[in-house]
Amino acid sequence: MPNIKSAKKAVIKSRERYLRNRSTKSAIKTYTRRVKELAEKGETEQSIANLRRAISLIDKAVKRGILHKNTGNRKKSRLMIALNKRLAQVQQNAQDA
Repeated sequence: MPNIKSAKKAVIKSRERYLRNRSTKSAIKTYTRRVKELAEKGETEQSIANLRRAISLIDKAVKRGILHKNTGNRKKSRLMIALNKRLAQVQQNAQDA
């Protein structure tokens, strides 16, 4: 534990930032998972709504410095690819049946 007053404050601020960043990252993961699950079920409208929310959260995280710019772009790209792939599979299955 630090002895200097400014070091003590730095520890507190670091903890606050850590918790804030962790909650943001958790929210991104939650919406990403929801997009994939809803697309798997074939619920296109809800998955697209969750996709918009996930992209918004990713962009805000990049803006705040929680995620690196390239990391945010990679997450958005992979999410779009996964969504399109799942929706194509669901559509293909509907046509086959």
